[in-house]
Amino acid sequence: MPQSEASRTKVASQVRLRWWSELPLLVIVYALYSAGRLLARGDVSTAVDHGLAILRVEKALWLNAENPLNRLFTREPWLGIPADFWYASLHYLVTPVVLIWLFRSRSRLYRAARTWLMTSTLIGLIGFTLLPTCPPRLLAPEYGFVDTMAYYSSYGWWGGEASAPRGLGGLTNQYAAMPSLHVGWALWCGVMLWRHGGTRTAKVAGVLYPLITTIVVMGTANHYFLDAVAGAAVMGVGLLLTPLVMRLADRAWAGLRARFEGRFGEALGGRIAGRPTPVADTSRGAQTPIVGGGCQTSTGERIPRQRESTAEPSAAPTEAGDSARAPAR
Repeated sequence: MPQSEASRTKVASQVRLRWWSELPLLVIVYALYSAGRLLARGDVSTAVDHGLAILRVEKALWLNAENPLNRLFTREPWLGIPADFWYASLHYLVTPVVLIWLFRSRSRLYRAARTWLMTSTLIGLIGFTLLPTCPPRLLAPEYGFVDTMAYYSSYGWWGGEASAPRGLGGLTNQYAAMPSLHVGWALWCGVMLWRHGGTRTAKVAGVLYPLITTIVVMGTANHYFLDAVAGAAVMGVGLLLTPLVMRLADRAWAGLRARFEGRFGEALGGRIAGRPTPVADTSRGAQTPIVGGGCQTSTGERIPRQRESTAEPSAAPTEAGDSARAPAR
């Protein structure tokens, strides 16, 4: 009887995750994200137009947090330099650490959390493709923004082009400001720490990390406030889509597993079918002696006895006494 789709999906969802399968998956998804982000550069003039449009919307909404924060970070190195290190480094460090912590300590929650993060990241890639946006730091000087990453580049490992390592600025897309996945990933980390950290310190970190990251991305002139809002919205959409993505992944995995097992079974069955299969007579009352080399085994005997019949080899079984027990010695 074929296995139902529901049962296959249940079995697939219960497969224990292993680090040697998770690590390549995460690396592949991040590589696709990075490559797609790099390729989806868009036209520079279009990206600048989108950035100015965001500024106009924020002005209409009386939102102008970027300019005062950027002036503060430029004027105060003790704020600007740590903020640049924060922006250039922590999303590469904190996010993997939280993933590893969930995998090791909260294994039942890991798969859903990982799927949420990956789904939201891919949605963000769609945003970069459809809406290339110039960050505030790349606008004309008349708009009053200073690129703190370039301003303090002598203090860090980054160069004057975004947060890329020095000399590798050409390998990054500087017009991928909308949405801010710095904020999105920080929000994901904050939710994980708040809900599953278990300690007051973890809960405080879960609140402060996304909040400070939002301030940092604006103060360094890498994102607008609406970029940060869009990053949070992307994480919300990813959270809503996570159950659907998990079900589709379970069905796909169950289908691949069933297909593999079917092919393996056919191959194994074909090999077995090529071998001769002995057929035993299990009917009642059948007393088939095993005769060979002048020996016979009668029913009830454990050790073959030497045939004592003097019948000729051509004689019938009844004449040779095959159906009778051999006399005792």
